[in-house]
Amino acid sequence: MTWPALPTEPPERSAAAPEPRLTLTQWLAHGPFLAQLVVTRRCNLSCGYCNEYDRDSPPVPLAALEARLRKLRQLRTWVVCLTGGEPTLHPQLVEIVARMRELGFRRRQLITNGYRLTPELIEALNAAGLTDLQISVDGVRPSATTVKVLEPLRDKLVELSRRGRFQVVVSGVVGSAPPGEALQVVRFAREHGLTPRVILLHDGAGRLKLSPEELGVYREVQRLLGRAGREARDYRDRLIRDGRAPFRCRAGARYLYVDELGKVRWCSQARALFERDLLSYSLADLREQFHTAKPCNPGCTVGCVRTASAYDAWRA
Repeated sequence: MTWPALPTEPPERSAAAPEPRLTLTQWLAHGPFLAQLVVTRRCNLSCGYCNEYDRDSPPVPLAALEARLRKLRQLRTWVVCLTGGEPTLHPQLVEIVARMRELGFRRRQLITNGYRLTPELIEALNAAGLTDLQISVDGVRPSATTVKVLEPLRDKLVELSRRGRFQVVVSGVVGSAPPGEALQVVRFAREHGLTPRVILLHDGAGRLKLSPEELGVYREVQRLLGRAGREARDYRDRLIRDGRAPFRCRAGARYLYVDELGKVRWCSQARALFERDLLSYSLADLREQFHTAKPCNPGCTVGCVRTASAYDAWRA
């Protein structure tokens, strides 16, 4: 398949005077806490449950990413998380992280499958100013569904614990492997000084799909993690108990998912429902999307959206 060339920053944008940043009051009212920025859609793996990758699209040009980062800074975004695909396939990843620090983002995050991490890359990310790295580990042993598991990643995680000067969150995934393996992943993370977390596997629409045995393991992991295992008003418990957990979704405002074409989407699982160019995104767009009711929210399991929206749960 031939992919179209990805856009760089439009000339008229770079020539124009920079837009004023949101005021603090405007940001507190409607501005983004978290933006996830796709730097490449390509991935070196092909996990059977994933719908967020392809095999051959090019990395987003650095100039285009810099324009998007400047825009996110103008919107006063608090945290930017680089995602994909697999971000470590981007040949200028370290430069992107360094640019995030130069622009003044408070948290500079990276989501990776871990396969391409080396001691040299870890040290380069330290120097560039990465603050957080997230790896979800689907189980212990490779299967027909996934190889993103503890056996091949064990040494990579140990290197992260030894060398990384940033927080490393290791998420055990319930639903992608034999249930007990998620518990082994969480225990491994704790033993090596990494930050454990638990994820419940969702389908392509972001909906929960777990067996009774898998739910039993999730309860055990929750007990192990304590308060750290509970997120956004325990929405997962409500989904398990009631099959739905409606909330006031603030995607498009508090949370921005920016795809490889520079389009703001509601999230990675609702990419077909909404799009708008990031470079023309305005305070009016933030206000509009803040108050827009999303039809997918009652069964949503996308944790970053839930967490970013939780602050404003009380607002109509």
